[in-house]
Amino acid sequence: MITVTPLPAFSDNYLWLLDRDGCAVVVDPGDGAVVLAGLRARGLRLVAILVTHHHSDHVGGLAALLAEHDVPVYGPRAEADKITGLTRLLDDGDTVEIAELQACFTIIAVPGHTLGHIAYFEPTQKLLFCGDTLFAAGCGRLFEGTPAQMHASLSRLSALPPETAVFCAHEYTLGNLDFATAVEPDNAALAAEVERVKALRARGLPSLPSSIAREAALNPFLRSAEPALAAAASAHGARPLNEPVDVFAALRRWKDVYRQRSL
Repeated sequence: MITVTPLPAFSDNYLWLLDRDGCAVVVDPGDGAVVLAGLRARGLRLVAILVTHHHSDHVGGLAALLAEHDVPVYGPRAEADKITGLTRLLDDGDTVEIAELQACFTIIAVPGHTLGHIAYFEPTQKLLFCGDTLFAAGCGRLFEGTPAQMHASLSRLSALPPETAVFCAHEYTLGNLDFATAVEPDNAALAAEVERVKALRARGLPSLPSSIAREAALNPFLRSAEPALAAAASAHGARPLNEPVDVFAALRRWKDVYRQRSL
């Protein structure tokens, strides 16, 4: 089985380190020094790098890693002009086989946060590395894509097996749960999730991974077809919203200006 370890970086990033039998793959190495230290501490040999999108906190460590390790770097073809160091360009539906991990990842195009954003899904162990598209109880900002694109991308991810483990790239969970609770203040499941995550964070543990099942039950951005979410978004915007993509867009705009409370 693949072991997945979060390497904390910057203020709230997780750089995901996957290893098996002494070999390792890193996802979105924003800080090369953090990854190199993680490899040394665990006695691992880097065999590949996976990149989801071009933002610097996801690719800033590529040069440092490639200076010490001659390994393939997989990433989105649509962002090849923005990421220095890619050697294997990927499109929707491609597969990436990592023999050392006995793993084969399916590529899912998930435009929205950026236009060329991709996610990596490993179907045997059911692992999803989704960068800044799907977060625990939230989703990424729309820096480049449209609400319709992000809604479609999240719909594709939500259709994965419920037991799929969701490894997103930031520790945003409590903030996202705060917003979700503002949208649905009477949702008892959200209140219970807040307490669960607070207990983890109080012990210095990550709130991740989440799961597709958990996100389908709690994440407002995956539930824009539900009447309760449509009613909340309509009330906040003071106009009726019926189509799920319109509800999603209204929720995302609301989240963009939302001021987090202290949970």
